[in-house]
Amino acid sequence: MIFCVECLLPDTKPDLRFDDRGRCSACVNFHVRTNIDWESRKSEFLEILDKSRKSGHSHYDCVIPVSGGKDSTYQVLKLLELGARPLTVTATTCDLTPIGERNIQNIRNLGVDHITVSPNPVIRRKLNRIGLERVGDIAWPEHVGIFTAPVRVAVQYGVSLIVWGENSQNEYGGPEGAVNAQQLDRRWLEEFGGLLGLRVSDLPDGSEIDALDLFPYSYPSDSELKAAKLSGVFLGHFFPWDGLSNYLVSQAHGFESYGKKIEGSMVDYENLDNYHHGIHDYFKFLKFGFGRATDIASLHVRRGTISRRDACQIVSTSEGKFPWTYLGKNLGEILSPLGLNVSDFQKICDSFTNRNLFEVSLGGDLMKDSEGNLIRRFLPA
Repeated sequence: MIFCVECLLPDTKPDLRFDDRGRCSACVNFHVRTNIDWESRKSEFLEILDKSRKSGHSHYDCVIPVSGGKDSTYQVLKLLELGARPLTVTATTCDLTPIGERNIQNIRNLGVDHITVSPNPVIRRKLNRIGLERVGDIAWPEHVGIFTAPVRVAVQYGVSLIVWGENSQNEYGGPEGAVNAQQLDRRWLEEFGGLLGLRVSDLPDGSEIDALDLFPYSYPSDSELKAAKLSGVFLGHFFPWDGLSNYLVSQAHGFESYGKKIEGSMVDYENLDNYHHGIHDYFKFLKFGFGRATDIASLHVRRGTISRRDACQIVSTSEGKFPWTYLGKNLGEILSPLGLNVSDFQKICDSFTNRNLFEVSLGGDLMKDSEGNLIRRFLPA
């Protein structure tokens, strides 16, 4: 594994690129921000918002997809500050936590109309299992729903603008054509929207799910989008984006954090809404040799809030732990609704583990410590 000379991101991260100085594309993108005229970007956004407001198709100026997290809370606060009348939309999470529900309620209490799209939970559990077994992502249906439910609501309510948060390809590194994208369109969705090579159109295929079951997870047709004159923009393109400051602003307006470091992470304010997050992040570690702690640590290193040396130490003690619990909930309880037990889960884990990144015995078995944690062959230097 080759690591960025500035942050901790490795070359195993899909779509990440390194320049001739050994800097990853996420760090290069961040340095470019110092040359951005943010006042001009703000004026551009206000023009887009005003155009949507004057379109006359809806009571609302825009749709804001919200999970209840710190970033979506910040998005709502920013749009209200700018005088917008947003409609907030939540694509329900797979296994909602109590703190996640309270944070969604907090967004409502900021003074906005809110719609929750809740697909059939029986179908959802089937899709969770399909996602886990086929592409190693238990949250596959949630990731798809995040990018489809708000779009369908916008079309139905005649809202012509969707305001997304960050462009993840810019914040975490991605192809050059995607990192500078100001809009989220069908092409961006299909490449980076969490499909992982498993498109909604690939189902049903003997999985006891029919086409009608998949409607909440399907993107509107091109003709529907054209008729609605719908566009989606990234707020992070127009305003400086920083997860830590978003958290501090959101906390001041009622957002609730966990109060202690979350399993597999290094902070207490990320991924609070879904008990499946621990499994999702662990599979990222199995496939690519790094997880959520590396992502967050790298964000802080770029912004100078911690040193790279300290970040390495934090990651080495936080990341890659077998997800026996998440937010205090037992793994067996999390898996049970999917018809899986811990033994089944471990077999699925082994099938997705990149054996080039972890120690393997002479017999071909993956090497693990006494707590079931894989022994990583390479560590950040």
